[in-house]
Amino acid sequence: MTSEREIGVTELALRDAHQSLMATRMAMEDMVDACEDIDKAGFWSVECWGGATFDACIRFLNEDPWERLRTFRKLMPNSRLQMLLRGQNLLGYRHYGDDVVDRFCEKAAENGMDVFRVFDALNDPRNLERAMAAVKKTGKHAQGTVCYTTSPLHTVDGYVELAKQLRDMGADSIALKDMAALLKPQPAYDIVKAIKSEMPDMQVNVHCHATTGVTLVSLMKAIEGGADVVDTAISSMSLGPGHNPTESLQEMLEGTGYVADLDKELLRSIKRHFAEVRPRYSKFMSSFNVETDIFDSQIPGGMISNMESQLTQQGAGDKLQEVLEEVPRVRKDAGYPPLVTPSSQIVGTQAVFNVMMGRYKVLTAEFADLMLGYYGATLGEFNPEVVEQAKAQTGKEPITDRPANHIPDEWDELRKEAEGIEGFNGSDEDVLTYSMFPKVAPGFFKTRPEGPKNVGQDPAEIEAEKAAKAGDTGTGPVRTPITYNVTVNGRSHSVAVKPA
Repeated sequence: MTSEREIGVTELALRDAHQSLMATRMAMEDMVDACEDIDKAGFWSVECWGGATFDACIRFLNEDPWERLRTFRKLMPNSRLQMLLRGQNLLGYRHYGDDVVDRFCEKAAENGMDVFRVFDALNDPRNLERAMAAVKKTGKHAQGTVCYTTSPLHTVDGYVELAKQLRDMGADSIALKDMAALLKPQPAYDIVKAIKSEMPDMQVNVHCHATTGVTLVSLMKAIEGGADVVDTAISSMSLGPGHNPTESLQEMLEGTGYVADLDKELLRSIKRHFAEVRPRYSKFMSSFNVETDIFDSQIPGGMISNMESQLTQQGAGDKLQEVLEEVPRVRKDAGYPPLVTPSSQIVGTQAVFNVMMGRYKVLTAEFADLMLGYYGATLGEFNPEVVEQAKAQTGKEPITDRPANHIPDEWDELRKEAEGIEGFNGSDEDVLTYSMFPKVAPGFFKTRPEGPKNVGQDPAEIEAEKAAKAGDTGTGPVRTPITYNVTVNGRSHSVAVKPA
């Protein structure tokens, strides 16, 4: 009898699942009660930090993201904690000096992070090397990432080449990251198989979203191609623009010669926990379900909703179709970058400008920088006419070397700036928070003593809203519920009371 090959699973419920389904709004208090079960269920790693969580914590939840990391570390002592790190961008929206990158990785490791999944929006290895080296210096797991996209220039050989460059940087594993659910089953098999045949001892992790409806099959084919670990989300936090369900993956593997050795009872318990929590965030939920148009447009769901709101604010909601058709043209002019933060926002906003004001009449500052090489290199050539326009508009010259070479060390200066802010606690962690979000951090430092906010709704509030929308079905007049804010043990609760 042949022995089964064990497939590791990374659980996404605590980070990418709620980022994708409910705009990263889940409060820490809605996660803590699931942590013990998640810790014991048998996952290869638990993704719980990075991506947009840092921004959402200080912008919407009045929560210190470093404290969130320390809490996860205490609650899940047996788990490898994993984060998503945007290379030289860290968790902000620009490139940072090398000294800031070093300090961030050091502090994240010190506060409890184990696995750093490091990616770059343009797949430019030069934007990854410093962060990878900084993670290696801490002795933690550096996972080098290949962002998957499709274009006339993207090939299996090209992805293998990038994986080899990441290995040469010291990657402990390689992640194939499909952020827009573009990874069809056959390419999943071909790419993983090719990476494994070049590097048989390299661990390969595969991450994909569920938006197009085909990617559970892609995970199966990736496993057949040699993938060692796959990313999933507990079923009550899965599908739509999120990810494939953890339990479905486990069941799918039965009898195939592969096994995901997770505790089914604990998975049920985790599922029940999030099934109770999820309705509280219904007002943040994405309406996306299955969308195969992404294969043609290349546009992830989050990017479409972002462009839709930009257009609506300008009274041009009827222009969405034109913008969706313009995005692939802008992407081609920019050398076919993968559409992932921040390149998706840069390309999408320029497409909106092109439709509203005429093609490239005005370039956004970020798009001009992209065309001049300040974000890094893309696989295709930049459109030379647009490059000339970017030079004329900005007065900058194009660069071809590593963008961070043009950023002097900035740690001491950032610390000086942070020291003048009310509520700054003097720690390196606070300096890093300020460095990444200089506009949002000062407000957060000031309100931090008030403690975290939960933006989810209580069941009574949800029921009251439903009743108000539906009107009273009884015979008497409609009685609108009255909402009171009650503070118990320092925590604010919203209570809806229906008049007699």
